[in-house]
Amino acid sequence: MQPLSSWLKARWPWLAVLACLTLAPAFLNKFYLGLMVQVFILAVFALSYDLLMGYSGILSFGHAMFFGSGAYVVGLLLKGAAWPLYAVLPVIIATGALMGVLVGIVTLRVRGVYFAMITLAFAEVIYILSASSQLRPWTGGDEGLHGIPVPAWMSPTAERVTFYYISLSFLVLMYFLARRIVNSPTGRVLIAIRENEARAATIGYNVFWYKVLIIVISGVLAALAGGLNALYFRNATPEVLGVGRTIDALLMTIIGGMGTLIGPVLGAVVIRVLGNYLADWFGPRWPLVFGLIFVALVMFFPWGIVGTLRQRPLRGLAQWIKRLSRGAGQKAS
Repeated sequence: MQPLSSWLKARWPWLAVLACLTLAPAFLNKFYLGLMVQVFILAVFALSYDLLMGYSGILSFGHAMFFGSGAYVVGLLLKGAAWPLYAVLPVIIATGALMGVLVGIVTLRVRGVYFAMITLAFAEVIYILSASSQLRPWTGGDEGLHGIPVPAWMSPTAERVTFYYISLSFLVLMYFLARRIVNSPTGRVLIAIRENEARAATIGYNVFWYKVLIIVISGVLAALAGGLNALYFRNATPEVLGVGRTIDALLMTIIGGMGTLIGPVLGAVVIRVLGNYLADWFGPRWPLVFGLIFVALVMFFPWGIVGTLRQRPLRGLAQWIKRLSRGAGQKAS
């Protein structure tokens, strides 16, 4: 068993970050606490996507269907059926799991880009249904569900500090759950499938059901994140089911580093915080500026921020700086 002192020494940077996040409400106002809550929720969504793409090699363009379904389950049951919150949680988990089984069984018959396109088709079907005028009495149509009732003790407006700690605890719990999964024998098999699916099948692993399992787990995590997102914004709209939400998860995973878990969390910080400030500084042109920043991040950090630092700590950045300075010197001469 690893001594406590060695364990603390190896993990003190992350423990220090967690301590700072725990003390943050004493120094941040409600706006920044709300921004951090959004980061925590998106981080769990990105974690769920990293389990698919980063550790299993499954590229999905429809991951928002899980996130949005969790949001709509919260809206339908809290607002439409007046269920208590504790009864809604198992329904969110069951919804994410059932959708994961359905998507896995139907779509895993194909691979690669064909799988990605079928998942996109699934997500678009759910998106169209959520915005349909025929289902407006239940889903609110293209306007969605607004004014979702939230228990007073965790109100995102009146009790934002409480909601902040709930979101932080949710992120920490989901991170350790994801870490436990990837470090388990099942996680090792998923990595083997990602590296060489044919070889994994040859040595006796049922590749199909391992993929279904990770889609289910990923779907449950994404649905829980979507449910918490609905509680924070007190609404569930078709936007949470759109392809743009999946692109957010893809960008957060790529920016942070695929197959790292902590990378997507960092990617969520970059996407949400940087996007907030760019929108203030550049107005409607901020996506163009963010696109240029994204290109620069890919050039300097080809495996994502965390992935690149693990593979070649700061070496790639130093080489780029040296190359740029050499080019500037040649122009000057």
